[in-house]
Amino acid sequence: MKDHPTKVLVISDYRDYHSTRPEAAIYLGLARMGFEVTVMTYPEATWKQGFESAGIRVVPWHPTRKFDRREIKKIREFLTENKIDILHLYNSVATVNGIRAARGLPVKVLLYRGYTGNIHWWDPTAYLKYLHPGVDKIVCNSHGVEQLIRRQFFSGTDKPVTIHKGHDVTWYDGYEAIDLRQKFKLPENALLLVSVANNRRMKGIPHLLKAMTQLPEELPIYLFLIGRDMDTPGNLNLLKKSPARDKVIFAGFRKDVLNFVAGADAFVLPSVKGESLTKSVIEAMCLEVAPIITAIPGNRELVEHGSSGLVVEPANPAALRDAIVWFFHNREAGKKLGRQARKRIEKVFNTKQTVEKMAKLYQSLVT
Repeated sequence: MKDHPTKVLVISDYRDYHSTRPEAAIYLGLARMGFEVTVMTYPEATWKQGFESAGIRVVPWHPTRKFDRREIKKIREFLTENKIDILHLYNSVATVNGIRAARGLPVKVLLYRGYTGNIHWWDPTAYLKYLHPGVDKIVCNSHGVEQLIRRQFFSGTDKPVTIHKGHDVTWYDGYEAIDLRQKFKLPENALLLVSVANNRRMKGIPHLLKAMTQLPEELPIYLFLIGRDMDTPGNLNLLKKSPARDKVIFAGFRKDVLNFVAGADAFVLPSVKGESLTKSVIEAMCLEVAPIITAIPGNRELVEHGSSGLVVEPANPAALRDAIVWFFHNREAGKKLGRQARKRIEKVFNTKQTVEKMAKLYQSLVT
């Protein structure tokens, strides 16, 4: 490393405390290791006090308009005046402006990517961000994302590197499970499934609803759908003529979502594309709720089939149905999968490893 602490400027949105906790933990950890970290974020960021208590400088400002000359100039002046070594950009606006601000300066530019889609070598806009020659490294949240980016380069590249956003399983120890059977007056032998998502096409919710309609009618299996826009006409229509219509509970957006998840027997995410490492799945695993997920790039790295959950083919309602039925008939084995799911996060996707890998990456760029 240089003869002074490595100076890192992070531009990211830290307004939501819970969703940004894994990312914030990276920089809290790096600060403890001796990195000189500055975070440029919105004035109302919920992590402001936490960062400052850890010795991280917080600049209460975040760019809001792409290609804005004044905003680019503001970032550039900060980079120059503070002799920043590493500029890490975490969202689209920050990326577009930050790359231009760093042009010609002795600063390494890193981007973050947590989504397996929408980067194509033939798309001119890709060269404004991830394929821009001024980018030194692209930190990918999964190997699936890394592989996608590698395919966009015409020759070999060392720019993309996988560093998972790790979690600390103890973050989830204080969430008390809701007794869903009692709250919703469900049979004691009911199998309770939960799925948490905002209803976008990539989440594959219709496939899960079709799986529910294919379940044996006599089995008391209930599904809680938590998130915005789940009860669309299309989704409701899939259940209209099915006995499962009374077994799917549209719970909407909830602030006590993790208490709901903790009270379930299994977590289901039927995504068909686009995920990296879905945070809601990791949260369920930390709560010892076994997941049923689909084998799409990114998420399939999270779960070892038959060891820490079940992994099925995407866009396959019958495969989802069979996995759900397995959980109904194998309650103790399902609980064991949940316990092992938590251990997998603790061992393979923990925040300590994330901090160590990020530190190693940063150091390799400034030596």
